[in-house]
Amino acid sequence: MKKKIGIIGGISSASTIQYYRTITDLYFKQFNNYYYPEIIIDSLDFQYFTDLENENKKQEYIDYIVRSTNNLEKAGAGFIIMAANSPHSVFEEVKKQTNLPMISIVDTAAVYALKNNLKKVLLTGIKYTMQSDFYPKGFNKLGIEVVIPSEEHKSIINDIIFSELVINKFLNETKKQFLGIINSYYVDGVILGCTELPLLVNQNDTNIKLLDTLSLHCDAALQFCINE
Repeated sequence: MKKKIGIIGGISSASTIQYYRTITDLYFKQFNNYYYPEIIIDSLDFQYFTDLENENKKQEYIDYIVRSTNNLEKAGAGFIIMAANSPHSVFEEVKKQTNLPMISIVDTAAVYALKNNLKKVLLTGIKYTMQSDFYPKGFNKLGIEVVIPSEEHKSIINDIIFSELVINKFLNETKKQFLGIINSYYVDGVILGCTELPLLVNQNDTNIKLLDTLSLHCDAALQFCINE
């Protein structure tokens, strides 16, 4: 019996749509049938959510996410994933207030990095994520160093995400700019720590190992869904 997947989405709509598509595509690839997992999405107010991050209203931020986990539980979800990287800054706080199992995007990516023998990785994402410590802490536990971009690069990457990617705008010149940034660091891997970034670049674009956090998270969710 497959477990119903509960997704906290809307942060942003672009990545939420990709989560739904990726999970169902991964299922078909693995089983070659249409007995797809049942998926429940609770879509949050993206601007309100982002305002809470920018204004550092941590308790209100946690409360808003917990309200979503409660909605998913009432709707019949068997477990929960948050379809974004930034809310994992409060993953442990939310998990303590939630009855359902939750799958961490950070832990999933860290285990993948370890399996691929990565020692030093660059963190990319929105500024909130790059300035937070949840990724370095998660990776450091497995002995992997996380490099944070310069202030200039943080601003450029953040602007790319909020001005283009979240509204499904993908430009070749933006791809070249982003690739130029990640290629300027001496690392053996890059965390695409925003679930919209894999929509801009993929492994065919660079020799540096890319950690597509969205795909890794979706695969972890699917395996948890189908395994007893």
